[in-house]
Amino acid sequence: MTLPVMQSSTVAIAGGGLAGLAAGCALAEAGFRVTLFERRPYLGGRASSYQHPGTGEVVDNCQHVLLGCCTNLIDFYRRTGVENKIRWYENLTFLEPGGRASIIGPSGLPAPLHTAPAFLRASCLDVSDKLAISRAMMALAPGAPADRGESFLDWLKEHGQTGQAIERFWKTILVSALNEDLDQVSVPYAAQVVRESFLKSAAAGRMGIPTVPLTELYGAAGDYIRARGGEIRLRAAVESFRGQGSGVSVVAGGEEQSFDSLVLAASFDVVARMLPASPEAAPLAAMLAQFTTSPITGIHLWFDREISELDHAVLLDRTIQWMFHKSRLIEGREKEDGSYVELVVSCSRSLVEESKAEIVEMAVNEVQEFFPEARAAKLVKSTVIKEVNATYSARPGIDRYRPKTATVWPRVFLAGDWTATGWPATMEGAVRSGYLAAEALVGAAGGTFLVPDLPAAGLMRIFS
Repeated sequence: MTLPVMQSSTVAIAGGGLAGLAAGCALAEAGFRVTLFERRPYLGGRASSYQHPGTGEVVDNCQHVLLGCCTNLIDFYRRTGVENKIRWYENLTFLEPGGRASIIGPSGLPAPLHTAPAFLRASCLDVSDKLAISRAMMALAPGAPADRGESFLDWLKEHGQTGQAIERFWKTILVSALNEDLDQVSVPYAAQVVRESFLKSAAAGRMGIPTVPLTELYGAAGDYIRARGGEIRLRAAVESFRGQGSGVSVVAGGEEQSFDSLVLAASFDVVARMLPASPEAAPLAAMLAQFTTSPITGIHLWFDREISELDHAVLLDRTIQWMFHKSRLIEGREKEDGSYVELVVSCSRSLVEESKAEIVEMAVNEVQEFFPEARAAKLVKSTVIKEVNATYSARPGIDRYRPKTATVWPRVFLAGDWTATGWPATMEGAVRSGYLAAEALVGAAGGTFLVPDLPAAGLMRIFS
């Protein structure tokens, strides 16, 4: 990573999510005077936490995890000093209703065969499922197929996948990773997730889970910017901007200010509302109008006794897809009585109109199916958090509408997981977008912030 030294150029960043924080940290280290505007009273954007008024507990708006292949996100954590707040796991536990477990983890075999022994032992899939999945993996190993407008579900059917392989393997992995149903996911997005996390190397597939609330994790990025002369303005949203030849005029909180440059790092719909009503903005506005969103629902349950010794688990065949045992994961909660679990439902359109009581009842019933200890436990309190517009929908053909970071305004740049990062809507994609925006802003000064992808290992090096 090469960092230029700038002469105190000023830059405004609209948005305090991962994209804006990554851009702000990179530019602050490079010598820019950063002013970051965030409409919420805390940093992190969709990856944030707050004290829930109904429960009195600090809750994450949704559980976020990372993988070993997320090289730029890991670099961001290292840069801001929170790398030690991530706990890494090599194994995934797949639970069937009734509690039968299949554990998938690496072996000493070279990639892409490193998970083969555990995969072959997995009781949640039968022989025909495993043969079908193996054939599809072989087809994906050489490279991601092109986007021909078909969904990944169509691709799976073309490649002879069984119904159970689709439901218990492909759907379980990809709906969680991409927050979209398989019949709406583009083939290249799905293929990238599979290749990067399952095939490339054992290190690439490790899963990291934060051990602190998300706002604490990302608040460190705000401290990093402040320590380098920057400013964080919370409860202050950028409402509009005007690009000028010598700089950018920004209106935030009803006040107009001038900066040398601007990074628009809000969600695509918020950026669309910021755009000026001018012919030059029309092409970008038309691109952003093509995006749609997909929801995520987090269900938080507190029981009066421990319901499982697992830190996390993938749940099969039911509405809930993941269980994260927060009382075992979050620092300082290990000695508390009872269990605090967060349950995640990605692509949760079926739950958007459901009431909290209906969702909690469903969740408790399903938890009792997977964890027999929960049947004797008392539910002490609960809450449901719906992120209705959690991510953009990774549907076929959307890549042609993902804008690059540069805009028609020479001093205005875009950042966000919806921009042309080469990655889907993930935390890694958001951080990459922030680093790419910083590189574009630095321009001829030659700053390089993006770090390389994790190299392929074993037999996968043939395809690198």
